[in-house]
Amino acid sequence: MDLKQLEYFVRVAEMGSFTRAAVALEVAQPALSRQVRLLEVELRQSLLTRNGRGAVPTEAGKLLLAHGRGILHQVQRAREELGRVRGSLAGRVAVGMPPSLARLLTVPLTRAFRQQMPDATISISEGLSVAMQESLVNGRLDIAVLYNAQSSPEIETSPLQDEDLFLVQLRLTGLYEEPAPGPIALRDVASLPLVIPSRPNAIRMQVESEMANIGCRPKIALEIDGVSAILDLVADGAGSAVLSRHAVANSVRPSVYTMRAIHEPLLRTRVSLATSALRPSTLTQHATLQLIRQTAETVMRLGKP
Repeated sequence: MDLKQLEYFVRVAEMGSFTRAAVALEVAQPALSRQVRLLEVELRQSLLTRNGRGAVPTEAGKLLLAHGRGILHQVQRAREELGRVRGSLAGRVAVGMPPSLARLLTVPLTRAFRQQMPDATISISEGLSVAMQESLVNGRLDIAVLYNAQSSPEIETSPLQDEDLFLVQLRLTGLYEEPAPGPIALRDVASLPLVIPSRPNAIRMQVESEMANIGCRPKIALEIDGVSAILDLVADGAGSAVLSRHAVANSVRPSVYTMRAIHEPLLRTRVSLATSALRPSTLTQHATLQLIRQTAETVMRLGKP
């Protein structure tokens, strides 16, 4: 059994599509299909049911998928153990982060990763929490930093840090310096036009849920996915936003905005580290998890790289 063919099959089965798997593996789709077909011929089993919506494992495919994940993990562990003989960890780790945290953590994390694991490689991508959870399941990501991660039998999570959310508004300027705005009750936030991400963004869902608990709902001015775009619209006077301190502090023009603490109730979001429960973590992934935790504890506490 060819390991490359097994890897191709596992990726297609996890992603449910030859097209998506070809993109993730960076191979041509015809070559990918041919290798999976050769594996089916060798095993004398149909492993995937192909249809207009993608590819679904057959019963034989499900059995091979379970074994294949373990086999590929053991191969990766063997490579890592051989790397340790040379004195270093090796392998590739794919990490996903929300945009606001990626801007905060990418540089210090990459710097520390290169120093501690020079023979390994790290790939960091930005995304929404819901999409990153799906990427963990289908194998496109090894680790994700998520806001308000939902419990799932396919995902393992551990708390990283809790972040307070603030009402972000355009700073008023004039002849005299405006006094710092005080805290604002969540019920009063509901009366303000908000520039907010579309569902199922984690912060959007939390704002709606907390407001529903006190019998009100947000006044949506614009639905925009992207922290930078939201802040640009706030600066343009389109409305207010609900974001973390780090999202504002790492923006292009943080001095343009004021941040007001939200209370009654306190609005707080949980940042978690997540991995797939379907695949055991490699030694390099374990080391990367610890490195993310150490970097976040330092950088997020200070609010700057």
